[in-house]
Amino acid sequence: MRRKDDYAIVLDYLPHGYPLEGKMHPIVQAVGEKYFSLLELAPTRGKSFNLNEKIYIGPEKRDKIYYIIGRLRKDKLTETAKTQLKDFISQVVGEQEKKFISFFNNSQAINMRLHQIELLPGFGKKHTDEILAMREKKPFESFKDIKKRVSTLPDPKRAIEKRIWEEILENPRHVLFVN
Repeated sequence: MRRKDDYAIVLDYLPHGYPLEGKMHPIVQAVGEKYFSLLELAPTRGKSFNLNEKIYIGPEKRDKIYYIIGRLRKDKLTETAKTQLKDFISQVVGEQEKKFISFFNNSQAINMRLHQIELLPGFGKKHTDEILAMREKKPFESFKDIKKRVSTLPDPKRAIEKRIWEEILENPRHVLFVN
């Protein structure tokens, strides 16, 4: 079952819709605050939006969104929306560092040949083995702590950001962070 967000972050506002489609209905491109779903929203008439604005999209009465059109296809994502999405992901990873450190401390093997850590961009078998050995001694406390104790590692914060980006836009086989 898909979990649904109650709030979304505005990535782009197109007051005249998609010009090449001939329909001139306003569109809000947004990302779900908690589960990172890309959404296409129909705004309430007369409302305007700022980039990065947090808006209510839950089941109760909405003040700025008339209805949720549906999932936003990645090929419709505007360049502005892509930039905002990158900034949003970076901000979330920074603000929720403990949640992502917990991933490093508690991740498991997916099968006999693949570990969840290996799904992070730039992390191979060797890095995974080092992380597993270090977390056995003492759980990690921060991204800095991981980087300090496993010196050959790529930047763990950037790796998490890249993985979330991939999960949102590329729909990989294994998902770690996106609904």
